[in-house]
Amino acid sequence: MSTTPWRVCIDVSAAVHRRAGLGRYAQELVKGLVDLSPPDRAPGKAPGIFEDAVSEQEALPPQLTVFYHQRGKAQLDPPIDRLPRLTTSLSVRPWRLTTALAYFTNVGMDRMFGDIDLFHATEHLLPRLKKTRSVFTLHDLIFQFDPDSHKPLNIAFLKTLIPRFLRAAAAIIAVSECSKRDAVNLYGIPADKIHVIYEGVDPRFKPITDPIRLAHVRAKYRLPQRFILHVGTIEPRKNLPLLFEVAAQTQEHIVVAGKLGWLTEPILAKVKELGVEDRVTFTGFILDDDLPALISAATVLAMPSKYEGFGLPILEALACGTPVVASNAASLPEVGGNAVLYAWHDDVCSWINLLTLALNDTELRGWLRERGLRQAAKFRWETMARETLEVYQQFRQPSL
Repeated sequence: MSTTPWRVCIDVSAAVHRRAGLGRYAQELVKGLVDLSPPDRAPGKAPGIFEDAVSEQEALPPQLTVFYHQRGKAQLDPPIDRLPRLTTSLSVRPWRLTTALAYFTNVGMDRMFGDIDLFHATEHLLPRLKKTRSVFTLHDLIFQFDPDSHKPLNIAFLKTLIPRFLRAAAAIIAVSECSKRDAVNLYGIPADKIHVIYEGVDPRFKPITDPIRLAHVRAKYRLPQRFILHVGTIEPRKNLPLLFEVAAQTQEHIVVAGKLGWLTEPILAKVKELGVEDRVTFTGFILDDDLPALISAATVLAMPSKYEGFGLPILEALACGTPVVASNAASLPEVGGNAVLYAWHDDVCSWINLLTLALNDTELRGWLRERGLRQAAKFRWETMARETLEVYQQFRQPSL
């Protein structure tokens, strides 16, 4: 019986180029898969999912390879930096154009990826593969529901190619039931082709009470004692002007944690228009080591997004014991459950009322904290990795 390992290549472009939520997903997926199948484990001895395999041959762990574009600007963290790598020097636009042309001309790109058995596309791009099976992670279809949140060229690319990616993939992983419904309703993708696998929360997200850590993060990012926190890349769909309106009408302080994205000029201009420059703090990119303490220092986390495929900052805040007020759009109620206060994304009055309660009502804050910790405990990255591996296993060719 052959013991040739099966080879899985995972696109980690979003991780090595620090693309917030998509990057966290790719990074945690690779980490989880490495933990499930350490490279030095003997055949038949792999833990977890492999113990239930029908034969020792099927119990062999996958051999992981990572892929990313724009290799000259990549920043690799463990365990990605220890894995075999396939790369291209092409930056985002040329790489997208190359992929689009491959679909339009029906030319396979398999030779770029060598001798692999399965390719997992973890961001909004699936190379045209004619001989290699693929899995595509569908994070969201924001470009369909809120086109103003993207640049015109991005909209054109996504509207043209995403349906092709979904049809070309052997299986689709959706990060929420909401994203799955959208794919079924908009594109007629068979429901049984789509596997809903939730994202998770790293164990480091927990209530931080150490006064030294809290004081350090407050000083480093110039944080007031009491503030409403937003975490995420600054872009239109995050609906940040609503929080600036809250600051204007309540005198509360808003802290926006995240790097600049796209179409940010009107968002930043709103701060000046409302005259709340002294009550809005932009921290820029937050180091991963600082994020749990930053969230724990916040009085409330607010997520007024118009659309989210998942809503990871909600879970991270719940895990840190920080009350959350979120919009009731798309997947957010699915993620937050009964541990979050919800409002319409365009109803400023409701936001002011709910945020005021979450800021000031001690009993409500305790209730939200208790429920939040329970809700966050339901989501684990290791579960995501294990369930993803089960999807991979469906397409493993039996050895002879």
